[in-house]
Amino acid sequence: MNIQSLKNTFLEKYGKNDNEISVFFAPGRVNLIGEHTDYNGGLVLPCALSFGTYLLVRLSDKPEIEFSSLNFEFSAKIGFENLGKKVGEEWVNYPLGVIDQLVKQGVEMRGAQFLYYGNIPNGAGLSSSASIELVTAFALNELFNFNKSITELIKLSQKAENEFVGVNCGIMDQFAVGRGKKNHAIFLDCSSLDYKLVPFNPLDYKLVIINSNKHRKLSDSKYNERVSECNEAVNYLNNRLNIKNLSELSLKEFNENQDLIPDETIKRRARHVISENNRVLTAVEALKNNDLIAFGKLMNSSHDSLRFDYEVTGNELDTLVEEARKIDGVIGARMTGAGFGGCTVNLVKAENLESFKEKVGRNYKEKTGLKADFYLPEIGDGVKYIRSFAANRK
Repeated sequence: MNIQSLKNTFLEKYGKNDNEISVFFAPGRVNLIGEHTDYNGGLVLPCALSFGTYLLVRLSDKPEIEFSSLNFEFSAKIGFENLGKKVGEEWVNYPLGVIDQLVKQGVEMRGAQFLYYGNIPNGAGLSSSASIELVTAFALNELFNFNKSITELIKLSQKAENEFVGVNCGIMDQFAVGRGKKNHAIFLDCSSLDYKLVPFNPLDYKLVIINSNKHRKLSDSKYNERVSECNEAVNYLNNRLNIKNLSELSLKEFNENQDLIPDETIKRRARHVISENNRVLTAVEALKNNDLIAFGKLMNSSHDSLRFDYEVTGNELDTLVEEARKIDGVIGARMTGAGFGGCTVNLVKAENLESFKEKVGRNYKEKTGLKADFYLPEIGDGVKYIRSFAANRK
């Protein structure tokens, strides 16, 4: 759906008036490597995608905000007095969480009409939630002149998901959506928020995302359980050490102190996080040296660690990865996102692409009964303003 069609749909829903309509966009993201490290203060390597969430906004004189979406049937008209209240488990809680944070910071809201349209597969683990949050925060910041930096909007959006939606996510998703750059990955230290843009040039290979179509609801998954287990590991380790999170330890330091963790499950959780940080560091060097073969091997090791040590993959994601690795020209395949469903990310030689899609799709359907969807995204820019349409008078 193009911008003009979205504008026409907006006018069909909300009618014409004297105020202009502004259009904003925030991408989805895929994490190339560095999974379940962000909420442990660790290292990640995500990139923004060419698909994401469009938001059309028009200011109004009413003491309310109207929400509608082309992806969900639910719509809402919420008065200022109710902006701090959750609406069941509906999608509007993501923009409401952002507004709640802004109000808590003392900004004064104005009436507005919002129309969202996203081409990120819902529940696929490509950060549709962070995309909605950042496009809302960025649009309000621009239209209401709140004068907040991108980093402030990123932190605010993460806090909205933690406190309002109730998902204990780290900051990676919001950061990638906010700071993405075309044809670059983001090497981010989630503890300090120091980051570097790393050119990502796959040469003869294509980045392929496969949606397992095994949907999971993040707040209902074992995601929060893994957060708790990592905190438990820190508590055990602090019987001898003094750390705030697992990512303060090198792999060598962990191996020397893992005897402090009596629970084998908790020990495996910690081992994944710390070894994954090491893989990210090595992966960045591989990209700098244009060594995609080494990068692909690290992707494979990452998935195996997520499968056996962190246990967040599941049959569907494991099947996709196993089938992908059987195909000539595949140098790396791993789950991406929170897990428990969602997507895999793969590096596939361009000349093998059609064979890859046909064989993996067929074998996955035979083994799981589910149809996989394949995406070949470009690596795009972060959240941005697109354009405005002049006022349409009655």
